[in-house]
This record gives sequence, structure tokens and C-alpha cells, in this order.
Amino acid sequence: MATPLLLNKPFGVLSQFEDKEGRPTLKTYVNRQGFYPAGRLDQDSEGLLLLTDEGSLQHRIAHPSQKLPKTYWAQVEGEIDEEALEHLRKG
Repeated sequence: MATPLLLNKPFGVLSQFEDKEGRPTLKTYVNRQGFYPAGRLDQDSEGLLLLTDEGSLQHRIAHPSQKLPKTYWAQVEGEIDEEALEHLRKG
């Protein structure tokens, strides 16, 4: 069994290793072959990202059919009203 990698993905980096548009990717931070992110963070998000070379683990975490619950923390600027909070709750 392989050891997963944990990466604190910086803001502005894509959660993938290649990008045809030349945007920053995980390739800058991970120099290991065969590892793939188990999940995704948006380019404008930062936070902990798990990478694994074990396909079954990646599938269990990332594939929508598995319906694995996930928790996200969001930081907002300024005042936020109940309508905006409800929008965040619904995704």
C-alpha cells in the first residue's frame, strides 16, 4: 500500500498536473509519478489536498457515486446575510 501525499494547495493553483492554458498546476509542487488528487479544490481555493497512487482509494474519495461526505470551510469578506448563508449551505 502506498503512502498518500498531503499538499496544502496554494491559491491560484489548479488541482491537476497539466493545463493547456499554462496556468499553475500541482506539477510545480509534486515531483512524484503516478499520484493523482483524491478530490478537487477550485483554482481560487486553498487548503489540504490528498494525492494518492492507489486508484481504489482515489475512486472511493472522489467519485460522485460514492457520496462521501466532505466538509469545507469558507472565508468571506464583509457582512453576510442569511440568504447568502443559505446559498452556501446548498452548494
